[in-house]
Parts: sequence; C-alpha cells; structure tokens
Amino acid sequence: MKLIIKEENQPSLKKRALNLEFMKIGTVIVIALFFGVSFQSNAQEKKWTLKECVEHALENNISIKQSELDIETSDIDKSDAIGSLLPTLNSSTTASSSTGANVNPVTNAFETQTFTSLTTGVSAGVNLFNGLRNFRRLERAKLNRVLNQYNLGKTKDDIALAIANGYLQVLLNKESLKVVEKQHEITLKQLERTKELVDAGVLPQGDLLEIEATSADELTRIVQAENTVQIALISLAQRLLIKNYETFDIADQEYLVPTADILDKPINQVIARARESRYEVQIAEQNKLLAEKDVQLSKGKYYPTLDGFFNYNTRWADNDGFDRGFEQQLYENDGFSYGVQLNIPVFNGFSTRNEVKRNKINVKRREFQLEQAELDLDSNVYQAYLDAKGAAEAYEAALVSVKAQERAYEYAKNRYDVGLTNAFDFSQSKFRLEDAQSKEVRNKFDYIFKLKVLELYFGIKISDIKL
Repeated sequence: MKLIIKEENQPSLKKRALNLEFMKIGTVIVIALFFGVSFQSNAQEKKWTLKECVEHALENNISIKQSELDIETSDIDKSDAIGSLLPTLNSSTTASSSTGANVNPVTNAFETQTFTSLTTGVSAGVNLFNGLRNFRRLERAKLNRVLNQYNLGKTKDDIALAIANGYLQVLLNKESLKVVEKQHEITLKQLERTKELVDAGVLPQGDLLEIEATSADELTRIVQAENTVQIALISLAQRLLIKNYETFDIADQEYLVPTADILDKPINQVIARARESRYEVQIAEQNKLLAEKDVQLSKGKYYPTLDGFFNYNTRWADNDGFDRGFEQQLYENDGFSYGVQLNIPVFNGFSTRNEVKRNKINVKRREFQLEQAELDLDSNVYQAYLDAKGAAEAYEAALVSVKAQERAYEYAKNRYDVGLTNAFDFSQSKFRLEDAQSKEVRNKFDYIFKLKVLELYFGIKISDIKL
C-alpha cells in the first residue's frame, strides 16, 4: 500500500517541480518584459512641445549662428573705426655690425674697421583732419551693426516660422491618422454587425464582402497615414538638427482653434504695424542709411588731410672716435622732431569723383529697394489677412459639413441596420463623413498657421505666439 502511494505521488512531485521551474522562467520573462517596456518608455519619454522646438532651433540653427558671427565681425569693424581716431605710437630698434668702410652712425664719418652700432627711437602720430572720414567710418560701423542685428532677427523669425509650420504639419498628419483609425473602428463594428445580419439571412453575402473591402482599404490608408506622420517627424527633426530622428516625437496635446482678435482690426492698422515692426523694411532702411554714409565717406577724399607727428631717436656705436660709455652716448646722441604734415589732393585721375558718383547711384538703388520692400510688405500683409479670413471661413464651413455628414451617416446606418439600403450606399455615406472630417482637420491647422503668420506681421514675436 505504501509502495502504491509512492508511485502515485512521484509524478505529482515531478509535476510540481516542473511547475516551479515554469513559474521561475515566467517570472524572469515578466521582469525582462517589464524592464524592456520601461526602458523603451524612458527612451521615448521625451515629447517635444512647439516652444521647445523653437528654442532648440534658435540655439542650434547654422544660419542663426552665421548671423551672430556677422554681429561679432561688425563689433570688430567698430573697434577699427574707434582706433582710427586715436594716436599711433611705435618704437623701433636696429642693431648692426659693420666691417670695412662704413659710416659710423654716431660720428657720421667713414671708418675702415669693424664696429657695432645700435639705433633706437619712438614715433607718434595723430590725424588732425581728413575730411571727417574717421568719424564717418565709426558712424558707418554702428549702422552696419544695427543692420546685422536686423538680419539676425529676421533669420530667427524665418526659422521659428518654418519650425512652427513643420510642427503643425506633424499635428495635421497625426489628426488625419486618427480620423482614419476612428473610421476603421466603426467599420470593424459594422463588419461584426453585418456578419450577424448575413448569417440571419437579413442581408446578402455581397454586403459583407463590400464591408470587408472597405476595411481592407482603410487598413491601407492607415499605413499610408502612419508613413506620412513619420516623414513629417523626420523632416521636423532634420530642421532641428536632431540626428536621432528615429525616436523623435512631439507632444500629444489638443490644439484648440485660437481666438482671432486680429481679424477684427482694420487692414490698414495691421499694415501700419507691420511697417514699424517687420525686419524687411528695417533692413531696407538701414541699407539706405549705409549707402548715404558711403557718399559722405567718399566726399571726404576731396578735403586736405592734416597729420601731426613726433619722433625721438638716439644711437650708440662701440667705436665712435671718443671714449664714451653706452649710457652717455645714448644721452648725448638723442634727438627730437615734431611737426605737422598737410596733404592737398589736386588731381587723382577722377577716382574720387567717380567713387562719389557710384555711391550716389547706390543710394538711389537702395531707395528703390526700400520702396519695393514697403510695397512687398503691404502686399504680403494684405494677402496674409485675406488668407487668414478665407481659412477661417473654410474652417467654419468644414464644421458645418461634418455635422451634416454625421447626420447623413447616422440616417444611412439606421437604414442599413434594418436592411433598407445596401452596403455600397452605406460605405459611400461613411466615406463622405470621413472625407468631411479630414477636411475639417486640414482646414483647422491651415487656419491656425495662417493666423499665426498674420500675427507675426502684426509684430507679435514668434516666441509670444500661442497655440
């Protein structure tokens, strides 16, 4: 009896041992999956907001860095201009050894022997007048620095707007994907319902095939929409100079349609504000000022130049014909010279006159460019104003269309459920609803972007624009 009990319990013990082993393995797998999912979640935890994208682009964009270098260069040019207003001071020392018949620099006599000599001196000079060109050069350097600041500001606005556009494009594609996925969920439910009706003999087999074909088509469009999202994300990541763009993603949040107070303002007020704040006009105005300053600089060459100078020199030789020491020679052989030098331009082959003419022509060219910049800005603002208004109206129309298609779809669904319409007509109603929802999404983000462009023209900085 005991033997029988042992034989019956033996498989049970083995089974329990195997169960324990499986439990251990299962525990290891669960832990591995947990940490794997946790690691993957941490790796993809970073979700970029629009503000973070813009700030990252402004810090790392190459064009912006180049514009910042232009400002540094203009600072150096300004330093050069300031330096031209200051006196110059130079020193020189010459040591030489001569053999044979040479002039002794101390006695000024020919000596046929070997001697060593030393000549040293200090010279200073200052420009007293040169047609105010040094002052004009300083003024021009200041103007050029302001121009480079305007160029930097415009570059930042352009980059930030491009980033915002790319960001909104990702949002648009994601919302479009959600529309298709939502419709596919409805199709799957309808597919189950259709199977029940076909099995019950209420609907023909062809209706089931029609719904299955619709489901397959939606799966294809889901894959295409997912690819479109990835392409938009990669494009945005590349603009941000993010190399690991495979895991790049933006924050999932709802973007409501912002208020459009700016559309209530008169267009003339928007244009006037744009002229005051936009860099396009400011850059053109600054270029005109630089051209006028170049005319003043070139005219300065007509005037005489007056320079002051001061020199101090002394010398020493190891054989000066006298028995004098090093310090005594330096003391006794020193000398000073000072004075002023006047140069009067008389004739220089028309170079100054032609330079003045060319600079005057350049002033006219800059004036035309300023006028064109103002015209272009007015046109762009007016176009942006109309685009924003049109986008707002299109979005409102899309909302109305979605509501109408939702009612039509519900009506078609109810008729289909009771067998009063076929699967093809029902699928068409569903397709029209999906198309209306897709248009609503596109019009929504198109309106948001065009509204932000108009706000940018109105002088609202891209960093202050809210979505």
